[in-house]
Amino acid sequence: MQIDCYLSGSCASENVLRENIRQALAQEAADAVVNFSRISDGEAAARGLKGSPSVLINGREVQPVDVQGFS
Repeated sequence: MQIDCYLSGSCASENVLRENIRQALAQEAADAVVNFSRISDGEAAARGLKGSPSVLINGREVQPVDVQGFS
């Protein structure tokens, strides 16, 4: 499994997100490659991301849901 996390430069949730992902993987006894990237609003728009943080699992955005704008 691959988990890609994209955060805006001002997003303060990285540490909490890292811990939540760590706990979820441990609880499910799952292995994953987890990547964290700080990206600009322009790069987020080019990727079609909906918010910060944006979390994709195997290329599918799972977080956030029904949100507009990256910051």
